[in-house]
Amino acid sequence: MKLCVIGGDGIGPEVVDAALAALLVLLPQLEVHHAEAGWQTFVKQGVALPQETLERARECGAVLFGAAGSPAYKVAGYRSPIVELRRSLACYANIRPTTSPMGSARAVDLVVVRENTEDLYIGEEASDGEVATALRRISRAASRRVGEVACALAASRPRRKLTIVHKANILPLSDGLFRDSVREVAAGYAGLEVEEVLVDTAAYRLAANPAAFDVLVAPNLYGDILSDLAAAFGGGLGVAPSLSVGEGCAIAEPVHGSAPDIAGRGIANPQAALSSVALLLDRVWQQPALARRLQAALADTLASGVRTPDLGGQSTSAEFTRALCARLQASSAA
Repeated sequence: MKLCVIGGDGIGPEVVDAALAALLVLLPQLEVHHAEAGWQTFVKQGVALPQETLERARECGAVLFGAAGSPAYKVAGYRSPIVELRRSLACYANIRPTTSPMGSARAVDLVVVRENTEDLYIGEEASDGEVATALRRISRAASRRVGEVACALAASRPRRKLTIVHKANILPLSDGLFRDSVREVAAGYAGLEVEEVLVDTAAYRLAANPAAFDVLVAPNLYGDILSDLAAAFGGGLGVAPSLSVGEGCAIAEPVHGSAPDIAGRGIANPQAALSSVALLLDRVWQQPALARRLQAALADTLASGVRTPDLGGQSTSAEFTRALCARLQASSAA
C-alpha cells in the first residue's frame, strides 16, 4: 500500500503526523510519500498544487491531506488545492459520517454523500463590477456515479434508507436532473427506502431531528452546507472526518481548517484526521478490522481523559498521539 501525505498549512502537518503515526502502528509496511500543497506552497512556488504533488498522489492512489489555508482576499492564480486535487483525481464522492459523541442524549448515525466535482464549485465566474455571475453545472454522469456510491452505502447499512436532497421545484432542469439520475440508480437496489427532500426542508429536519436520516445524497453546494450542519451533532467541525472517493484514488481529509491561531502550539486535536484515516482503512483499503481497532483506541483514549484543550483536556497533540498509539500496540498484542 502507498500513501501520499500532504500536510498543507497551519495545523495540517500536526494532525497528519498524528494520523500517520497511528497508521504505521497498524500498517508498518505502508509506503509513505510526502508532498506539498496549500497557501504557503503558493507563496513559495506560485502554485497551490504543484504538478509533482498531483503526480505523486496519482501514483499512490491514496492521499492523507491535512488542511489548506487561504487568503482573505482574491489572489490572482490561487485556487483551492483541495478542490483542485479532488477534481484532478476524479474523487467525485465526498463521504461525511456523523455519529453522536459519547454521552450525547441524541442517537445520531448518518452519512452525507456529496457530489464533489460539479455544481457552482467548478469556479466559472464573471463580473463587470456591477453584476456577478457563476455557472452551475450538473451532469447525468456525475449525478449517477455519486448516486451509485450513496445507494451502495445505504444498502450496506441496517436502515437501508436514502434521502435525495434537491431544489427541483425552483431549479427543475439542474436539480431535476440530479434527482432523476439518482433515482434511476436507486431503482436497481432492491429493498432500499428512497425519499426526496427539498434542501431547505432537509436543513430544518436535520436540525430538528437528525436521527430521522440515514444516508443523504446531494449536489456539491447543498452537500457542503448540510454536512457541516450535521457535524454539529457529532461534536463539531473540529472532529469531523471525511473521505473523497473516485475511480482508483481516494483522499482522507479532516473537515476542519488550518486554524492558524493555534498552529505550532502543539495543542491541535488530531481526532478528525484519525477518523478520516479509519474511513480510508475501511472503505478503500478493505481493512475493516484495522479501522475498528483505530476507532476503538480513539474512543478509549478520549474516555480515559486524555484530551486536547478544545475538548476540555490538558494534553498536547503529542501526548494524545502517544496514548493512542500505546492502545493500538496493546490491542495488537492482545
